[in-house]
Amino acid sequence: MTSNNIKQLDKEYIAQTYGRFDLALSHGKGCDVWDVEGKQYLDFTSGIGVNSLGWADDDWLSAITAQAGKLQHTSNLFFTEPSSQLAKKLVSTSGLKRAFFCNSGAEANEGAVKTARKYSHDKYGTGRSTILTLVNSFHGRTISTLAATGQDVFHQHFFPFTDGFEYVPANDIDALKIRLNTDDVCAILVEVLQGEGGVCALDNDYLQAVQSLCQEKDLVFIIDEVQTGIGRTGTMFSYQQFGLQPDIVSLAKGLGGGLPIGAFLLGNKVEHTLGKSDHGSTFGGNPVTCAGANVVLDKITPDFLKEVQRKGQSLQQRLNALPKVKSVSGLGLMIGVEFEEGILASDIVTKCIEQGVLFLTAKSKLRLLPPLIISDEQIEQGIKVLKEVLESR
Repeated sequence: MTSNNIKQLDKEYIAQTYGRFDLALSHGKGCDVWDVEGKQYLDFTSGIGVNSLGWADDDWLSAITAQAGKLQHTSNLFFTEPSSQLAKKLVSTSGLKRAFFCNSGAEANEGAVKTARKYSHDKYGTGRSTILTLVNSFHGRTISTLAATGQDVFHQHFFPFTDGFEYVPANDIDALKIRLNTDDVCAILVEVLQGEGGVCALDNDYLQAVQSLCQEKDLVFIIDEVQTGIGRTGTMFSYQQFGLQPDIVSLAKGLGGGLPIGAFLLGNKVEHTLGKSDHGSTFGGNPVTCAGANVVLDKITPDFLKEVQRKGQSLQQRLNALPKVKSVSGLGLMIGVEFEEGILASDIVTKCIEQGVLFLTAKSKLRLLPPLIISDEQIEQGIKVLKEVLESR
């Protein structure tokens, strides 16, 4: 099929909910991907941070192929080796106690919300169920995770949203303390580095204060690592760079290396909160996706993470030196670029696609989420194209 054939089928048969780039992809390998007509592109998107090992990693491909030939699905009525192994690895690397597997970041955050509210209800009874999130946050597209998202642009059309969520400004500990004067809050949910909100990092002092307040008031401290987790920021989880120890961590995106999987991890405070039938997922812990995720975790070694940190610092330096760049933010290989007034990130993405490089946007910023395996030479190639595009503006 040609690109036009594919686009026509999409237009006719798929719900038109996405503002797709004008590009039909065919296949990929490593950090390169080809369109249907055979043109090659360098990928700085990794499927919005999902293809952590790039396209079609050999070991990942072998693992999921072998597992699909043995057990492609069992439901959670039976034990399987891949999910048990994966849970042990996540617990070991996170410092938490238990894992629950689901299929997406929104589902992971839903599970975190349920756990926090049940913990509070079991211990304190009714009237203590509000969950605080931050202005400019993003936590998913279900009705409840939209309600948890602190951006007005997402609070449209789908009323009524789930009650019990309120938003406080990021990095304003005084505002948080004032809100906590009322004893109706059970949890605080934050992103250490806000992704969809524009790749904005929280201050270390603020994060430490949030954790202290949660401990003081027995609130459940939840960190959303859906986009930042699994090595993306240069540590396995971004909270580890700040010495934090959350009660619940939500994961997805990079965990499966390209297959849909989500998880939330439970710490000491809440490890026994969910009992039989309190939560579930038909596809959660699917053997094939877990087999792929095991390969991802095995490859993200301390040396691998050091390289992510090094490449991220190098990439930020090169971006800061480009013309018409106002600021660069981010951690590791999760980077946002703010341009001077009059330069639209969406226009830059379109021009770079024409030149064979794929980027993303986050609000008004250019967003870079390359595969974690990207090489120095590929970084230079992407910077060269971006520079040429900016110089032509």
